[in-house]
Amino acid sequence: MKKILIVDDAAFMRMSLKAILEDNGFEVVGEAPNGKVGVEKFVELKPDLVTMDITMPELDGIGALKVIKKIDPNAKVVMVSAMGQEKFVRESIMNGAKSFIVKPFKDDHVVKTLSQVLGI
Repeated sequence: MKKILIVDDAAFMRMSLKAILEDNGFEVVGEAPNGKVGVEKFVELKPDLVTMDITMPELDGIGALKVIKKIDPNAKVVMVSAMGQEKFVRESIMNGAKSFIVKPFKDDHVVKTLSQVLGI
């Protein structure tokens, strides 16, 4: 079972992503409300994949992505962004994100994207 860390400042988004993932055979090993805590949990939990919101307080998703990729160049991070944030998505991919999911997301798209990134 693949271990996922969800990083998003909106509790509702973490809750809905967690439900989708758990319903589809993933294990959510942790959640974080911002990039700073996300990086700490990444180090602590060593997840197979991180879903990373882009716009967050303290440390945004792109900043957290850069730190995670320094810690583990092979880390699999999928960015989660709202509609209209294409420039952030491009920046994320250039900084090592494996893919992205646009909010509002559909359950099957989330599962398909994460499965492709994880090679399952």
